Amino acid sequence: MTPETANPLMQLAIPYALIFMIFYFLVFRPRKREQNQRKQLLLNLKKNDEIVTLSGIHATVSIVKDKTVIVRIDDNARMEVDKEAIATVTKHADGQPAK
Repeated sequence: MTPETANPLMQLAIPYALIFMIFYFLVFRPRKREQNQRKQLLLNLKKNDEIVTLSGIHATVSIVKDKTVIVRIDDNARMEVDKEAIATVTKHADGQPAK
C-alpha cells in the first residue's frame, strides 16, 4: 500500500463518526437536558404553584399526589390532572416567577 491510497473502510468510518458526533451534540444532548429539566419541574411541584396544562388550562395546585395533582381552576372548581399533563409552572408558591 502506498501512502496515496487510503483504506476504504476508513474513508467511510470517519464521515459516519463525524455525522454521529454532530447528531449527538445537536439532537441527543439537548433532548436529554430538556428531559431532566422537565423531570425536576414535576418533582418540585408544590401547593399554590400556578401552572398551565398542555391543554391550556391555567390553574393553581391544591394537592400533589404521586402521579396526579388536584388543581383549583376557580373558587369552586377543582380538577385532578396527570402530572405529565403539566406544561409549565408560571409562578411558584413563594411568589417567585418561574424561569
